[in-house]
Amino acid sequence: MKGVFGLIGLVVALAILGLVVKKQFAAQGAMMAPPAAAGASSAGAAPATPPATVREQSLQTQQQVRDQVQQLMQQPRPMPEGQ
Repeated sequence: MKGVFGLIGLVVALAILGLVVKKQFAAQGAMMAPPAAAGASSAGAAPATPPATVREQSLQTQQQVRDQVQQLMQQPRPMPEGQ
């Protein structure tokens, strides 16, 4: 009898987990679509073309990180009031 209740509990837990995963995938798909559509319709000019290869995308990301780090390094640090 304990085994039956354990099995029923496991099936119910898996069903709940399946529903949560399904909702998450649906929400993720809904979040992905509008920004691309909104960006294309609101921008007057054509959007920048994405990199053609993974290597180009990697190099572009590395350059963006370098630029952001350089920008942050140029900002003055706040001095503590006690010194």
